[in-house]
Amino acid sequence: MQQLLALSPWQRMISFKIFQRKNPAPQRVTSGRFEIERDGEVAYLEYSLSGDILELIHTEVPVQLRGHGIAALLAEHALQFARARKLRVDVICPLVRSHIEKHPEYADLLMG
Repeated sequence: MQQLLALSPWQRMISFKIFQRKNPAPQRVTSGRFEIERDGEVAYLEYSLSGDILELIHTEVPVQLRGHGIAALLAEHALQFARARKLRVDVICPLVRSHIEKHPEYADLLMG
């Protein structure tokens, strides 16, 4: 380590570049939201899509829209989206996990 520190900044940069991967694999990650708008308010389910994995991250429903099944509609839509595109689902959102427990027909989409 002390030998590396004794090098000039230019030499350290060259040494660092030697250890970097020459052609890093491209990563394609898409983030977005499934949304439902009612009465000027927007409920949403955040997701991230990487390869064939749909990560369902967080559901947010404004107070005025709660109790009308909108979170369930968002979860249902996201799971149908995954099934139609042959995606595996990684569920982080407890609301979506609860929806799957009530609707075991989606359990086959879950990772591991």
